[in-house]
Amino acid sequence: MDDDQFIGSVANRTGASAEQATAIARATLTTLAERIDGGEARDLAGQLPEGLRAYAFGPHEDAERFGLDVFVQRVSGRADVDPDLAAAGIRAVLDTIREAVEAGQYDDVIAFLPAEFWQVANPAPQYDAHRDRG
Repeated sequence: MDDDQFIGSVANRTGASAEQATAIARATLTTLAERIDGGEARDLAGQLPEGLRAYAFGPHEDAERFGLDVFVQRVSGRADVDPDLAAAGIRAVLDTIREAVEAGQYDDVIAFLPAEFWQVANPAPQYDAHRDRG
């Protein structure tokens, strides 16, 4: 998946413009990198499209501990969107990450997040009828 496909996926899932989807993706990756350990953030960044990798590098090795409400507030402020769109954007970015990286990598990232994040992180891959055409 390249940068345009990633942003397009976020835009399609949220109904946001490409500019808003870009801001939401960058804000979500930046906030996610703060919330997970540095090594995990680097592993994730290595599997993201090149133009988004820098946003997934955490500022510290140790993860910050904060809940979903703070996560949404940070994304909302960074992307300059309302909290409802930020929450939808977080879900869209996490869903897109799930499709863009190896399954184990997505699981590792989600494992760092508290249970309340399951509200926005669907752990099951989306059914893809095209994959079942043998």
